[in-house]
Amino acid sequence: MANIGEFTLHATDGAARTGELQTAHGVVQTPIFMPVGTVGSVKGIAPDDLNDMGAEIILGNTYHLYLRPGDELVARRGGLQKFNSWNKPILTDSGGFQVFSLSDLRKIKEEGVTFRSHLDGSKHLFTPEKVIQIQRNLNSDIMMVLDECVGYGADKAYTARSLEMTTRWAKRCREEYPRGAGDNLLFAITQGGFHKDLRERSIAQLTSEDFDGFALGGLSVGESKEKMMEILYHSAPLLPKDKPRYLMGVGTPLDIINGINAGIDMFDCVLPTRNARNGTLYTSLGKISIKRKEYAEDDGPLDPNCNCYTCRNFSRAYLRHLYHAKELLSFRLNSIHNLTYFLDTVRGARKAIHAGTFAEYKKSYEAIYPNEVV
Repeated sequence: MANIGEFTLHATDGAARTGELQTAHGVVQTPIFMPVGTVGSVKGIAPDDLNDMGAEIILGNTYHLYLRPGDELVARRGGLQKFNSWNKPILTDSGGFQVFSLSDLRKIKEEGVTFRSHLDGSKHLFTPEKVIQIQRNLNSDIMMVLDECVGYGADKAYTARSLEMTTRWAKRCREEYPRGAGDNLLFAITQGGFHKDLRERSIAQLTSEDFDGFALGGLSVGESKEKMMEILYHSAPLLPKDKPRYLMGVGTPLDIINGINAGIDMFDCVLPTRNARNGTLYTSLGKISIKRKEYAEDDGPLDPNCNCYTCRNFSRAYLRHLYHAKELLSFRLNSIHNLTYFLDTVRGARKAIHAGTFAEYKKSYEAIYPNEVV
């Protein structure tokens, strides 16, 4: 059996690659998409749904779970897996992005981030050490360091100071949780905004330290698709080849395909479930807005090429009815399909990489989503 934290590459096709990451709760095959379960639950989706669609790892959030129900309460329940009955790997974001989104409610200093809860206005302090302690209580398989996520448009001088602080915070996280202290893995988050030289500096600083994986943070924060792809394709090859590479919070199916093409291994995004709740569904024929009148008497499956529970059992007409009736079942059935589509996307990518046909696979997604091609 592989050691916890061991990352094994199996095949490459250009920069695209497949591999396996061993965690305390099982093996994760890469490239992989991680459904987002912010508060320990993927909205509207039970663990058996996730297992049926082939999910291998989900994501939780340190900020939200710290505020409610509390990481110490989760620890007393035996950790997040026992608390939510998900017996596979979990990655927890450090909360840096959530604090970034609370720009009017937080102050950033060298010590850490002081913020006010969006729930009740209470005051809290996240230090690098504190976020490690919280994630240890949650017992997530992959923990993320505390970082500052800089928004698009921040000036270069500020971005440079921020990335230096993010590096110091990452080192403090590793000091709080030295290698060998437990079975949790610790990933660093590289920053640098939209300045290539700063991205290079951040990656050089953090990859000199002893982390189990490396993420690209600070993308999909208001920039154009062209700018995001420019930074992605510049930065991904600079990350270590022998460690997992994680693109945080991105994005559409074609974004994921581009990420894989650049050499990224791990992805997460709220898009499939958020759009499902709004009636926007991803299919092999392109995006569908199920709320449209044209589907009112359409007895065909949502996606004739999909084998998910929703597509096997329900018509477009019924899904449209559920959406307009504001039935909770609409959220569940739409989310099952969208998550399955995203997971099928990375499964298909793994097969294409092994077959040496990833370039053709990428072109097929560009044909489905021509308006997103950069």
